[in-house]
Amino acid sequence: MEKIVTVQDLDRRIECCTKEFGSKLDGKKGKVTLCVCGGTGCLSNSSEDIKTGLVEYIKEKGLQDKIDVNFVGCFGFCSQGPFVKVLPDDTLYRAVKVDDVKRIVDSIETKEILEDLLYVDPQTHEKVVKQEDINFYKKQVRVALHGCSIIDPTNLDEALGFDGFKALRKVLVEMTPQQVIDEVLASGLRGRGGAGFPTGRKWQFAANVEADQKYIVCNGDEGDPGAFMDRSILEGNPFNVIEGMMIAGYAFGASEGYFYVRAEYPVAVERLLNAIKVMEEAGLLGDNIMGSGFSFRAHLRLGAGAFVCGEETALLNSIEGKRGMPRPRPPFPAVKGLWGKPTCVNNVETLATVPYVIRVGADEFKKTGTPTSTGTKVFALGGKINNVGLVEVPMGTTLRTLVYDIGGGIPNDKKFKAIQTGGPSGGCLTEKDLDTPIDYDSLVQKGSMMGSGGAIVMDEDNCMVDVAKFYMEFIRDESCGKCTSCRIGTTRLLEMLTQVTEGKATEQTLKDMKELAQVIKSGSLCALGQTAANPILSTMANFPDEYAAHVNEKVCPSHVCKSLMQYVIDPDKCRKCSKCARNCPVSCITGVPGKEPYVIDQNKCIKCGTCFTACPFKAIDKR
Repeated sequence: MEKIVTVQDLDRRIECCTKEFGSKLDGKKGKVTLCVCGGTGCLSNSSEDIKTGLVEYIKEKGLQDKIDVNFVGCFGFCSQGPFVKVLPDDTLYRAVKVDDVKRIVDSIETKEILEDLLYVDPQTHEKVVKQEDINFYKKQVRVALHGCSIIDPTNLDEALGFDGFKALRKVLVEMTPQQVIDEVLASGLRGRGGAGFPTGRKWQFAANVEADQKYIVCNGDEGDPGAFMDRSILEGNPFNVIEGMMIAGYAFGASEGYFYVRAEYPVAVERLLNAIKVMEEAGLLGDNIMGSGFSFRAHLRLGAGAFVCGEETALLNSIEGKRGMPRPRPPFPAVKGLWGKPTCVNNVETLATVPYVIRVGADEFKKTGTPTSTGTKVFALGGKINNVGLVEVPMGTTLRTLVYDIGGGIPNDKKFKAIQTGGPSGGCLTEKDLDTPIDYDSLVQKGSMMGSGGAIVMDEDNCMVDVAKFYMEFIRDESCGKCTSCRIGTTRLLEMLTQVTEGKATEQTLKDMKELAQVIKSGSLCALGQTAANPILSTMANFPDEYAAHVNEKVCPSHVCKSLMQYVIDPDKCRKCSKCARNCPVSCITGVPGKEPYVIDQNKCIKCGTCFTACPFKAIDKR
């Protein structure tokens, strides 16, 4: 197809692509489209083989004129994948295997529905045919995830056919740079990377600085444990993020954009590089785009996996080829950033939201969310939850809705215990907090934070001291070492937490932990250190009895901390079968088969739990 040289070229191509793509959605051309999930989760579960199998079987049967196959982005419902969605009927098949390929194609010819591949509602036990009727999706609103699971992320024409680059056209033709900033300011859009700083204000700071060169940087260095929001957006619709970056560049005068993405995200990297190449070939990236006088180029830099490089100044150092360490502020990057030039750093989700804000306008955007936290937020919902996956909900949605309505509650009828929001920098919220609306200010008031959007659910079997220790191990390992308070302080906090989990701590240990937490918070250069102790402080505040049990009674109520745990055989339940002894890796269990109950030598036991799992009579207790 010819290059897009003028705005009229773009208009014609958008019109053509919209009609073509619309026919896929509504089936007006009489063709069926099979959308196969190509997100990382489903790819790891053979979805590419499913796609290949569909294409080959369709060709074998000579049905190319009747059935198309689209390899799309993440459907979000990761615990139920891989997915194949049939358009235009909207039939959604889950947990699809390669062996199901022929059945799916054959069912299209016979107009049957494969009921064994349908989602089964865990409460009603009824099979659900359409995606929109599944509770996981009902309360979601896709803004940042626009196009994901619908378009082919490698196909520019499909992006154009699904609202792509309409916002860019609007700003280049109808708006001045200041009008773009004013619109984003009026929308109330706040940065989705964690701090929630108003996006328009950041752009305004950079716009106010005179410079011969300015930069826009997209932070895709997503490092929170269990987080995969940004990766999925880049995998599902990289064109939308590039469009958002270009609008930002136009607004404050940047002609160069850098994507900083983790090298551990190969699918996102590949699709982003392809999108940049395709847009350059189409004339949507380069000099004097569509004759507007606006020039813009996009580049990609790979991160090596350092969590601290999620902090914007450390990220800038890394792009420059330096060690990823934070810089003192001021000066802020908007004044002196990449290579000393004014730079705005926005995360993937923020830039993915910008085109929607411009397309619909600030007033329409503000209708979703709360007065101080407008729009939607993407969360990676994981942990002890039935519906693990990627969700996008309006700001103001309660944690209860997230956990129970969308997340489907806790598996195995276990009791909800806590939800960790904001990753290692956030805090644990409990059952009393479930009706808290999800917005920047409410979560901070409760002792946690929005963060980039990780949400890890814990049940009654989790030890909250052990959870705090897990996050502190992560933070200690990820500290860049520049600040003494962070480098040494996190190590000392981990040492004290380890003492608690081993039953070696005292009440003074807990006091020392709280005091040191404040020192680290006030003395650290960047947000990593300033928020490092949040998991400890929030768990100590919300679960004081668990800490007291570890310290005073030398027991772990959840039977997780090995040093405080014992496996004990109940002689009345023991059937003297010797299975526990035969499976013990250290031979610490003795008894006489068929004659004497077995006994565990606590001095030799390594607390591996093999005997507990092996016993068919449930004669072994954890204490």
